[in-house]
Amino acid sequence: MKKLLMLGLLLTGAASAQTITGAGASFPYPLYSKMFAEYKAATGVNVNYQSVGSGSGQTQILQRTVDFAGSDNPMPADKMKSAPGQLVHVPTAIGAVVPVYNIPGVTKLRLDGPTLADIYLGKIKRWNDPKIKALNPDVTLPGLPITVARRSDSSGTSYVFTDYLSSVSGDFKSRVGRGNAVKWPVGSAAKGNDGVAGLVKNTPARLATWNWCTPSKTS
Repeated sequence: MKKLLMLGLLLTGAASAQTITGAGASFPYPLYSKMFAEYKAATGVNVNYQSVGSGSGQTQILQRTVDFAGSDNPMPADKMKSAPGQLVHVPTAIGAVVPVYNIPGVTKLRLDGPTLADIYLGKIKRWNDPKIKALNPDVTLPGLPITVARRSDSSGTSYVFTDYLSSVSGDFKSRVGRGNAVKWPVGSAAKGNDGVAGLVKNTPARLATWNWCTPSKTS
């Protein structure tokens, strides 16, 4: 599954101080680190961005504890209306949310939307399930149990992924739905993209979703 998203910065009026504070999505953090380092070298202004998840970033910008927030999904209209000041969405990067896995001996794997939904619902429990085998007839799949990894924090990645699964599976839509934070039926959780990546890397038979991003040509 691949789904493109636009990363938005939610901006409020930042003071002309030598430090600008921000918080939010972990997805663009590596990109931001490079961008903000270059900005400081050129201007002398330090940008302090905390990678805490899209949901936390949205909360902090509403509380005006930061000057800007990063979010994978746009802030809902009702939250925008409740903001103490005007907020503006600014696209900064385009990325994709894709499945990643760690299966011993398997270097190529195909999974479609309905199959992913059934895995995250706990209906497909092993890698050699007939539905997965049908999608990968030339791959030798082990009978290991599938352990999914997911975000523990309020995350725009979770919103993008659950939005996709809800669009391809009525069962997933009714049981889990879409959102930055949902009640997952199965799996173990970790904070941030780096935490999820660590779970997948260090534990065989893991499945999770991951992001990559590139600077937006429209920003």
